[in-house]
Amino acid sequence: MKKIAVISAILDDPENCQKEFNEIVSNFKGIVRGRMGIPFEKEKISVVSITVIGTLDQINSLTGKLGNVNNVLVKTSISKKEI
Repeated sequence: MKKIAVISAILDDPENCQKEFNEIVSNFKGIVRGRMGIPFEKEKISVVSITVIGTLDQINSLTGKLGNVNNVLVKTSISKKEI
């Protein structure tokens, strides 16, 4: 069964980690339904919110890969409802 989830990420050093971050998200384009990024140029931080629909394995895989990128902090909220 699939679930809806929101993956929130803070990129503490976007200049050095954004390319790898974007490549990983692109590899999961089949489950990504929306993405919003807000750059804080003065603070040198970017905040990204990604909405996905997928299996728990897919969601956890994306979350894990993003969390392994240097200078990226990731948290995920997963719906209890199965779709």
